[in-house]
Amino acid sequence: MSATAVVFAYHDVGCRCLSALLAAGVEIPLVVTHRDNPAETIWFASVEELARGAGLEVATPDDPNDPAFVGRLARLAPDFLFSFYYRQMLSPAVLATARRGAWNMHGSLLPKYRGRVPVNWAILRGERETGATLHEMVEKPDAGRILGQEAVPIGENDTAVEIFGRVTDAAGRVLERALPSLLDGTAAPVPQDLRAGSYFGGRRPEDGRIDWTKGAREVHDLVRAVAPPYPGAFTALGPRRVRVLRTWWSEPPPLAAAGAGAVTAADGRAWACCGDGRWLELREVEVEGEGTLSGAALAARFAPGAGGMGQFTFG
Repeated sequence: MSATAVVFAYHDVGCRCLSALLAAGVEIPLVVTHRDNPAETIWFASVEELARGAGLEVATPDDPNDPAFVGRLARLAPDFLFSFYYRQMLSPAVLATARRGAWNMHGSLLPKYRGRVPVNWAILRGERETGATLHEMVEKPDAGRILGQEAVPIGENDTAVEIFGRVTDAAGRVLERALPSLLDGTAAPVPQDLRAGSYFGGRRPEDGRIDWTKGAREVHDLVRAVAPPYPGAFTALGPRRVRVLRTWWSEPPPLAAAGAGAVTAADGRAWACCGDGRWLELREVEVEGEGTLSGAALAARFAPGAGGMGQFTFG
């Protein structure tokens, strides 16, 4: 059965899901996306380039809820409206322009991690899995009925960008499985139990400051959650700012007790001591004025007979 859809999309998930709609033969009269922010590191695929390459009309409104733009959508009167990692909330007026429903792809296993940057939050809080969920859009964000979802694992040394790649693939599969029932009118979404999850807000670069008095697992999860291409976790070594780009959860060698933030070398590797007394392996850091140092290079600096034990500062 043929159908039309207006697609609000951005980022890799936007590209993956837009491609799935095109492959299914859905007619797309308009793709709505964002202009790239020049102040942001653009490491992901472009929905605009994909859409224009497919001969689709593209709009980049500053406010998709502006009455004039809502009027444009109403004149198109699409069967469906889809939102795939589009960054702005869509008003009830926008949702009402879709005759057969409006659907969003969210990067978590709803009802858990509703709200902003769900992949980063899941890692930050030490989760062992997350996923992608296709759900009905209603006035309250991420609260509508669920049509499909798929879990993906989070390994203890995985970073956010690695998990985001898995979530992107899962999102495509979830949509592909759901489309036949949406198009033929047999879809049977199920309500969420909103008591089983909660909302999370956006994160700022300054939220990446490392507090070495925290336990090693908490520090490790922070580093993984904001590792590049995200802004990164940071600390200081003397007067210089240091971004901790990669830590590794591994069994430390026998090391003497030290204060939180102490950094030393053992077995050719660099280690930082956390507030619970456990040593965390440092795989890659970026030192202001020096550039990126591997764990081995950092270990050489703090090996016995070289620089000895150093101290990250914080607070």
